This record gives sequence, C-alpha cells and structure tokens, in this order.
Amino acid sequence: MSMKECVHRDYTITADVVEHPGIPTPWAGGCHITTPDGRTTKRIALPIQYAFLAELESAQRSSIAHGKWLVDQSLDQGNTLF
Repeated sequence: MSMKECVHRDYTITADVVEHPGIPTPWAGGCHITTPDGRTTKRIALPIQYAFLAELESAQRSSIAHGKWLVDQSLDQGNTLF
C-alpha cells in the first residue's frame, strides 16, 4: 500500500488504497480526511461502482479526487463528514 495526500480548502486528504491480490482490479480506493481542527475520518471508500481499479496510481488519484469532492460537499452543501 502506498499513501498520497493533498490539502484542499484547509482539509488534508490522504489516499488509503488497499491491495486485493489475485483479481483483475486489485486496488480498492479510499481516503481519510483531516479537518483543520485535527479530527480525522474513518476510511471512506470510493462508491462501489468505482471502488476497484487496475493501477495503484489511478486508485490514489481517484481517492484524492473523491476526498476533495466530499470536502466540497461538506463545506458548500452542509453534508457531514463524520
């Protein structure tokens, strides 16, 4: 497993990609989001139709993009992260 992170609107998004060897798309995407006040979410998986990817880099990029979208939804639409 490899981790990649970015800061988006003062929230830190960390890709949490898990390998499932033996299947054609072995990388399960997900992320953790850390708020500006230091709280961190549990692992938030990608939606099931997009959860498994064939390449690690794609899974990491998708996980970060999903985390950014979740932060935007939280700040702009009032959806909760926790």
